[in-house]
Amino acid sequence: MALLMDHQFTELRADGQVDTKSFLESVSYLPPFFDCLGSKVFAPIKADIAGNVTKIKAVYDTDPARYETLQQILEVEKEVHPKEWPKVGATLALMWLKRGLRFIQIMLQSLVDGEKDDKNPNLIRVNATKAYETALKRYHGWLVQNLFKAALYAAPYKTDFLKALSKGQEVKEEDCLQQIQQFLVNFTAAVDAIYTMFNTMNAELDYTV
Repeated sequence: MALLMDHQFTELRADGQVDTKSFLESVSYLPPFFDCLGSKVFAPIKADIAGNVTKIKAVYDTDPARYETLQQILEVEKEVHPKEWPKVGATLALMWLKRGLRFIQIMLQSLVDGEKDDKNPNLIRVNATKAYETALKRYHGWLVQNLFKAALYAAPYKTDFLKALSKGQEVKEEDCLQQIQQFLVNFTAAVDAIYTMFNTMNAELDYTV
């Protein structure tokens, strides 16, 4: 499971915050995940994740000591841009990034949990659809929703998806899913922590694109 397992997310800090440097290092390896889904319709999510990581890293690199955690980035931007915040800078980038990460997390967890279409058990449409409807659909307008609906119907077979996720290696499904579950432990904790932070700081925006 080279794509995921080579780049495990670290545990949350003792104070429950997300360390910026380790988070950016781990998340930078996630965009190729969307190549495994086969459809070019997922390319915008891949590009969004890569672009948002770049934006957050650009802010972090200006003063790593000041932006040791993601929360510190939000706090500083809120102080510096009180009128525009949270629709500004790394805060806005992280808001969209966490939605893409939630899509990945829900889809993988759904696979691990064994959720499937009983009539077509080797399709991942059920898993991808659950992830899209939970994490992204509400933020997309009618046109984008329909594009994704078409992409979800064109989702690859589970066996092909897991093979792609393993960089073309032949792996047993149960072994692959076990490794995904291991990856999800710290990854889910990080995504949950970011969502909690946005809710606590009242930084969430609910507009569509």
